[in-house]
Amino acid sequence: MKNKNIFTDKKVVAIIATFCCLLWGSAYPAIKNGYILFNISPSDIPSKLVFAGYRFFIAGLVLLVIAQKYGKNIMNISRKNIQNVFLLGIVQTTVHYIFFYVGVANTTGVKSSIMNSTVAFFSVILAHYIYKNDKLNMQKVIGCFIGFIGVMIVNFSVDLLNFSFSFKGEGFVIIAAFIFSISSIYAKKLTKSMDVMVITGYSLFIGGTLLTLLGVVLGGRVYHFTMASSVLLIYMALLSSAAFSLWNLLLKYNKVGPVSVYNFFTPIFGSILSAIFLGETIFEFKNMIALGLVCLGIWMVNKQKKLKNI
Repeated sequence: MKNKNIFTDKKVVAIIATFCCLLWGSAYPAIKNGYILFNISPSDIPSKLVFAGYRFFIAGLVLLVIAQKYGKNIMNISRKNIQNVFLLGIVQTTVHYIFFYVGVANTTGVKSSIMNSTVAFFSVILAHYIYKNDKLNMQKVIGCFIGFIGVMIVNFSVDLLNFSFSFKGEGFVIIAAFIFSISSIYAKKLTKSMDVMVITGYSLFIGGTLLTLLGVVLGGRVYHFTMASSVLLIYMALLSSAAFSLWNLLLKYNKVGPVSVYNFFTPIFGSILSAIFLGETIFEFKNMIALGLVCLGIWMVNKQKKLKNI
């Protein structure tokens, strides 16, 4: 008992999960600023894919180099594990971020950060069908309902009368959230037989490579490299390698629910950082209500699970 894994300690989980959400929250204004610094127009989807591909290719490469340096044999992978990691890379990185990058480009940073919080609700629903001890109950259903009301409210205009929802904007961000939920559960399964850093490194490297190739084939180009744009790209790569590896590490040693409760910090950090770096407003009455309902919904969904210490 004295050698208890620190990654199952509640305080450690809270600190690491909150840090991951801070990093993911910072991605919203970083992506939109990246489009500006690299001169990528809103309609240039292929170049957006190349931009995303560079980010995750570098992130994966960094993790694999670190893993190798720490004595992990990154080349000793069975054929089955290669297939599993390749599938994870396609789903968690390539497909997920095709929807995410296009979605963020077609909505505001504040709205996209709140819409992406639906990942917590998708995780709870998927867990109901995957884990025997993680079933839906009335409290979870009410929590999901409250959270989705918040997600809907943020799509109303200031007077709350005109509904504004773009499938290629908010819709794509929600689809990305669903894909992330599925891939996180799949990654948790893979960590039973593979090292977390190796899994995450290959996943990002493979997914980033495919994103880059797809974008280039479709005519995308990212070439406006300056000191500012290069630093931003490196930052986004490092935040990805850190956040994904730490998150997968938490999922390896904990159940999905107790970790996913911290997802409510992502829209909070995303909204605040978008307001600071993009000049967007977070203090509109509708945004404050939506953000509050999303956080309340996620708290309700996970409250009982925390009390049971599952």
